[in-house]
Amino acid sequence: MNNIYLIIAVFSVSIAACSQVLLKLGAEKKYPKGLREYLNPYVISGYGMLAVSMILTIIAYRGLDYLSVPVTETLGYVLVPVLSYIIFKEKLNRRMKLGFLCILAGIFLYYV
Repeated sequence: MNNIYLIIAVFSVSIAACSQVLLKLGAEKKYPKGLREYLNPYVISGYGMLAVSMILTIIAYRGLDYLSVPVTETLGYVLVPVLSYIIFKEKLNRRMKLGFLCILAGIFLYYV
């Protein structure tokens, strides 16, 4: 029973990471008018995905103990830079990779 809630929590983190990338895409574009900066597809989609992520996180809290969801939320610290590497070609330095390994090891140790 808890497995479905864990899957929902991981899915929620993935949606939140994708929404952050969409918001950055929207912030990098230049628009002629001020209101257009806030009413473009990237920003609207990003905030919509954040709302969906919030609802899914609330659902996940119903079935998991309160220590499990924050542990899965740390997966976002790995997903956002990896997506930034793929989409924006941002560099991942050695310290970041070591940090990712520590985060993933902590998540693995918590759930094993």
